[in-house]
Amino acid sequence: MWLHSLKPAYLRRACALFFHLAFLTSIVGVAASDEDVVPEKHVIEGKVVPPEIATSEWLTSTRILVNGGEQLGFLRSDGSFSVHNLAPGSYVVEVANPDHVYEPVRVDINSKGKFRARRVNYIQSNLIQTLAYPLKLKSRGPFQYFQVRETWRITDFLLNPMVLMMVVPLLLIMVLPKLMNAADPETQREMHQMQMPKYDMPELSEMMTTLFTGGNKRQQQAKTTRVAKKR
Repeated sequence: MWLHSLKPAYLRRACALFFHLAFLTSIVGVAASDEDVVPEKHVIEGKVVPPEIATSEWLTSTRILVNGGEQLGFLRSDGSFSVHNLAPGSYVVEVANPDHVYEPVRVDINSKGKFRARRVNYIQSNLIQTLAYPLKLKSRGPFQYFQVRETWRITDFLLNPMVLMMVVPLLLIMVLPKLMNAADPETQREMHQMQMPKYDMPELSEMMTTLFTGGNKRQQQAKTTRVAKKR
């Protein structure tokens, strides 16, 4: 009777122990698999060079954005920064400052932990320009929030087409005679002959009148008068 009453209790304990062991082994297996899947974390380091005219607020107002703000970094007193907990991959590092413009940089981290930095070129993605690592970012200039108002310049007046149309002929009229006077006599004679009209050539008006008013009749009359004079 005692053995018969003890057997069910022993079986219940054995089953409970078995389930506990199975649960623990499953937890250990999941933890080991998670350790195998989780990649090694890396750190992007660099330094932001302050502008020539840097205010006291420049350091506190500057932020380091990774992939548009997925990771955020801050500057130290010397301008250096470091962004932690980054898995292998490609990241775009930007410097956000309200007063100065900085060029973004792409940082590639491979599975072996090697870094490669290059310029970001969205237009020509195949064009690769490598940069030194750790990063050294310089300002491209201040932000231009407003368009600078154009000022009046004397060149705008002189290069006006209307002014050129009036000034250039006047200069030609004033300069060409002086050039003619400075030339040698032979050149002056040739220019004078070119300007003289050729009287031997008939004028266009006379040619048109003879063409449309019967030039042949006039020629015949001239011939008859010449014959009569000879007689």
